[in-house]
Amino acid sequence: MNGADALIETLVDNGVTACFANPGTSEMQFVAALDRQPKMRPVLCLFEGVATGAADGYGRMSDTPACTLLHLGPGYGNGLANLHNARRAYTPIVNVIGDHATYHRQYDAPLNSDIPSIVAANSVWVKSADTPDTVAATAAEAITASYGPPGGPVSLILPADSAWLETKVSKALATRPRLAAPDAATVEMVAKAIKAAAKPVVLIGGRAVRAEALVQAARLQAAG
Repeated sequence: MNGADALIETLVDNGVTACFANPGTSEMQFVAALDRQPKMRPVLCLFEGVATGAADGYGRMSDTPACTLLHLGPGYGNGLANLHNARRAYTPIVNVIGDHATYHRQYDAPLNSDIPSIVAANSVWVKSADTPDTVAATAAEAITASYGPPGGPVSLILPADSAWLETKVSKALATRPRLAAPDAATVEMVAKAIKAAAKPVVLIGGRAVRAEALVQAARLQAAG
């Protein structure tokens, strides 16, 4: 098993089963690993903006992250607009960004870039798995961070040698946090504030605009 296999196994074992991909040469080991794991559904996208937009929509609809596969910093940059939207919406996405082999970075190849700096503004978590034995644990950490709080797109940088070298660490489990309910005192305080207002206005967003929450908002409005 190589690092790419360990990454795919960790993603699948933690419920990440869709990959919207626009790969380049640095990501070929990941692409090969996709073919070896039938539980992962790969979707080839001809433009990175399609991949990131699809991952954003998938995450919003399913409350589960998809992963993207992007080619170095420029590939990430091509999908940036949708990742900005995902960051603002706290959409869970695991971006897998291929990079040159760790020993090749020093040669500053044409597509070489400061990937951590490029992705930082629209990522809630950023880390490079610089050895094959750290890939699985780093992937699990990425998945946990994508759920939050606050949640959102995360960026796992995968150097080519970390993908192709062998590892004995096959997979790792992520921890999905549970969102705590508001305490009773806060609910009571809000209720009193609404009752005391002559013309109350309640601003709702995020998960509060989903169907079941809107039913409760309608009840609140009907109560006057």
